[in-house]
Amino acid sequence: MIRIYLSRVLGEKRWSQADLARKTGIRPNTISELYNELVERVNLEHLDKICEVLECDLTDILKYEPNNKSTD
Repeated sequence: MIRIYLSRVLGEKRWSQADLARKTGIRPNTISELYNELVERVNLEHLDKICEVLECDLTDILKYEPNNKSTD
């Protein structure tokens, strides 16, 4: 599963979702959906803008975590 850690990165920088939306030009609803991990697809241009503004790497925001499903 892919996890989105935007909430953690914003918390570390003490930024609000509104701050990020203003600085990136991305709609607040889109930022909120990313923040709350409600998206199934992500726009690469949005990720590029977010990483640029937050001065972070993509791996700070997105992480792969193996699914814990057993195969019996």
